[in-house]
Amino acid sequence: MAGDARAVRPDDDHVRPLRLLRVVDQDAQPATIQADHPSQPGWANPALPSLRVLVVDDEAPALAEMVYLLSRDDRIGEIHSAASGSAALKALQDMTFDVVFSDIQMPGLDGLDLARVLSRFTTRPQVVFVTAFDEHAVVAFELQATDYVMKPVRFERLAEAVRRVVTVAAERNAGTTNTDEVIPVELGGTTQFVLRSTVRYVEAQGDYARLHCDGASHLVRIPVRELAERWAEAGFARIHRSTLVALAYVDEMRVDDGHCAVRLGGVWLSVSRRHTRELRDRLVRATAAHRRPCP
Repeated sequence: MAGDARAVRPDDDHVRPLRLLRVVDQDAQPATIQADHPSQPGWANPALPSLRVLVVDDEAPALAEMVYLLSRDDRIGEIHSAASGSAALKALQDMTFDVVFSDIQMPGLDGLDLARVLSRFTTRPQVVFVTAFDEHAVVAFELQATDYVMKPVRFERLAEAVRRVVTVAAERNAGTTNTDEVIPVELGGTTQFVLRSTVRYVEAQGDYARLHCDGASHLVRIPVRELAERWAEAGFARIHRSTLVALAYVDEMRVDDGHCAVRLGGVWLSVSRRHTRELRDRLVRATAAHRRPCP
């Protein structure tokens, strides 16, 4: 049906004026939708991003709804769709995408498996999971998903996910790596989200890690060794085999009879001899710009 066109019309207060979508129907999945940008404010602005996205869902109604909602966002330039993980993988091998919006529970190659494959790509697109189940949130963020959107999807929530994608893309293009990571934590049967910048120190508990924030702690299914590697550039240092500290929260370092300890507020933590010199050097090199502002 190449050359066929359909219009998205403003049938409610949230839909912007008419946008023409040209459907380029290839013989096999994925299908492709390209936007013909009329001369309206924003669409002619070259400063706006023009994201190429891939939407993956094995349920046709959900796939169509996601394509429709994304088509309403001026920051989306081209939308491709795939009805399975394997079809998505084929599309990803044929062309580059800025972001993949993927369901999780799909036959065959599911969304999490697809993200694991993408993590090995030289140029990895961002991943936003769109699912009706919250129990996959922890694993999703272990796979460094940009966002985790719950079904049924609201336009405003999806727009926020696109905003996060645009922010991450801009930071990548600028060569910056200081994006504040969001960590999902399970609490009372619900999933809450903790900012990395609020974590003062981390303690290992088997294959889990306990994140200590101001007045609260959270257990996450991520080994401390993985967090040590992932958060090193964000100002975290290993002070013991089982402990990480955020340098910005270290108030005092004390060495007494060869035993080293650091104070974070009212908490003292022991520093192993193996890590003492490295910790001292990193604290000395830390500038005022990297420390938290005084209250």
